[in-house]
Amino acid sequence: MVQVTVGNNLKKQKVIVDAKTTLRTVLTDAGVDYTHGVMHLDGASLNPGDMDKTFEDFGITESCFLLNVVKADNA
Repeated sequence: MVQVTVGNNLKKQKVIVDAKTTLRTVLTDAGVDYTHGVMHLDGASLNPGDMDKTFEDFGITESCFLLNVVKADNA
């Protein structure tokens, strides 16, 4: 089981998931809109196709951060 801190700039939550769960499933279940901003897994940007990989595929077995970071320009 993996403890995932999932969220965005404004809201984060911790969930426990099986290591064979895909990143997309965790984000969808947590209600995180991953279509805007840049997705990060433990601080590293995700590439196209990574959303359907499992935590096990990334070698994550205990805990991680899965965050959508939206950067906005200041006016």
